[in-house]
Parts: sequence; C-alpha cells; structure tokens
Amino acid sequence: MFKQVLSSIVALALSLSIGSAFASVDVNTANSDALRGIKGIGPAKAKAILDERQAHGPFKDAADLGTRVKGMGGKTVQRLEAEGLTIGAAPKTAAASLASPGSGAAVSATQVSTSSTAKPVVVKK
Repeated sequence: MFKQVLSSIVALALSLSIGSAFASVDVNTANSDALRGIKGIGPAKAKAILDERQAHGPFKDAADLGTRVKGMGGKTVQRLEAEGLTIGAAPKTAAASLASPGSGAAVSATQVSTSSTAKPVVVKK
C-alpha cells in the first residue's frame, strides 16, 4: 500500500513539474533564441519580429503582430499563442502590487537585466 501511495505522489509531482515547464515567451521582450523556442518560429521569422519591434516599437496585441509582421496572419498568431507566445510584458514591479500602500508591508522589487547571450530553456514534448 505504501508503494502505491508513494508512486501516486511521484506521478503527481512529475505531472505538475511538466505542466510548469511550459513557459510563455513575450514577443515584446524576447530575444531571437527565445522566439525560436516557440514551435513555428524559425530564424527568419524571429528576425522579422525583432526587426519590426525595433523599427516601430512593441506590439499592442495579437492583431498588431499579425498586421505588422509579413506572413503572420490571424490563424498563425493564434497557433503561436497556443504554443506559448504572448503579447505584452508583465508589469515590471509585480511584487510591489502585492502590498497596499497603507498596509505597512515593505516590498521591494529588483530589476533583473536580460542578457542577449542567455540561452532559453526549451522543453520539447
């Protein structure tokens, strides 16, 4: 009985770790390697996204991405979103929003710099 409970716990932990391994990639902050980690984005499409983002600023939403990057229509963008591509960065100080101003709780947020040489972790199913 103990072995059965233990194997159930191990199976649950494994399934939760696999689910959390799926990470989203924000089109407005990702580098070329991170974009290429999304199934359906190769080197040429990653370059086109980065060139357009640098020339005209961040993408507002999925429709904006589909309009501004050649070859990326609505269905393509939807498919890429299903693969983990997101449009729009998370708030820079998400930790600061956890404490209300009058609560007396002190929360500090540290800016984390991103490196263009860092390699993203890619999990293939």
